[in-house]
Amino acid sequence: MRRLYLQVYLAFVGILVLFAVFMVLAWHSAPSSGDDQQALEGVAALASELLRIESSTQDQQALLRRVARPSGLDLTLWSAEGEPLAEVGPRLPFPGKDRQRSGWMRGRGGPTGALRLPDGRWLVARHRHTGARYHGIGLLVTFGLLAVAVAAGAYPLARRLTRRLERLRAGVEGLGGGDLRARVDVEGRDEIADLARSFNRAADRIEALVGAQRTLLASASHELRTPLARIRMALELGAEDPDRRARVAADIGELDGLIEELLLASRLQSVPPLEPKDDVDLLGLVAEEASRCPAEVTGEPAQVRGDARLLRRLVRNLLENARRHGAGTPVEASVTGSGGRAVLRVCDRGPGVPGEESERIFDAFYRLPGAPPGEGAGLGLALVRQIARRHGGDARYIPREGGGSCFEVQLPRLGSSS
Repeated sequence: MRRLYLQVYLAFVGILVLFAVFMVLAWHSAPSSGDDQQALEGVAALASELLRIESSTQDQQALLRRVARPSGLDLTLWSAEGEPLAEVGPRLPFPGKDRQRSGWMRGRGGPTGALRLPDGRWLVARHRHTGARYHGIGLLVTFGLLAVAVAAGAYPLARRLTRRLERLRAGVEGLGGGDLRARVDVEGRDEIADLARSFNRAADRIEALVGAQRTLLASASHELRTPLARIRMALELGAEDPDRRARVAADIGELDGLIEELLLASRLQSVPPLEPKDDVDLLGLVAEEASRCPAEVTGEPAQVRGDARLLRRLVRNLLENARRHGAGTPVEASVTGSGGRAVLRVCDRGPGVPGEESERIFDAFYRLPGAPPGEGAGLGLALVRQIARRHGGDARYIPREGGGSCFEVQLPRLGSSS
């Protein structure tokens, strides 16, 4: 059986049927309670008075017949030793010499009651076969109606449960078929609802990654054309001129740097979260990079944990960005500690960034309106934010008082639990 809802449904109905059977068996085999036993003893005393042991067999037979006729019972009177003394209808089984108390006995013809008289005799009673048959049919009809009611109530429940699983499967198949917008409705608060939420989160992440890759490839194809076109033109015009050779070398270096940044951006989007592995002195790292890209460095030592190569790239991109857009003004870098965070700021006195563009400059391949050619591919700040977030921090732009720009990166400080 391949349909899950049928498996759940039939299992549910089967459990209830077994429960009903066990309840019937337990009811027949359960011992009498104290009150019931006391009542049975009272009836036994009364029956013993009516069926006196010294009475003749004919008298006992006549008395049993008078009792059996209106009540519709088969009756058998047994001696304590197991000898039949009188009977009406088919002879009923002897309870046994080891039995000491009144109660129900199992029998083929239906429930059979055994009443132990004070003198040791047994009076065994059972409904006649006709009544027992109707009684059994009544029980059968009752259990049949109960089964139908349970089945009718259980089916919608099982079907509702598995219908949500079918919708989830349809969403998975849609996503696997290329529909990146495939999502499923979240219904309820159970495990299936949690699974639907997990699927939607995974689908959001996949759609974002694929969209970022498409944007990256589309932008990269445009950015790669410019240096390649310059190189092709220089080769067509001849590269004997030293100035042209220098320009070709610069174009090749630009192309190589762009490819390196593209590969790094793709790797940061695709690989699992970063496992910090190095203890890095952020102030020392900034001072090393500032010696290549002249900048004034101040601050205090701050230890962070992470990938030293990626952190070096973060610092280098910030310094290069400040040098490129600072309009020739001095670049200032500082490292401070704030609570459990190490804060890196790189500032310049350039024209700054309009307020509405302060977030877009962190998008890959985004350039400010009116930016001249040769100002970079627009990947530097995108990589800064990606690297910072991979290390548990973030990057943002802050307008500088008096004009200019400040880029601030906050990273978890080594030894801090925050």
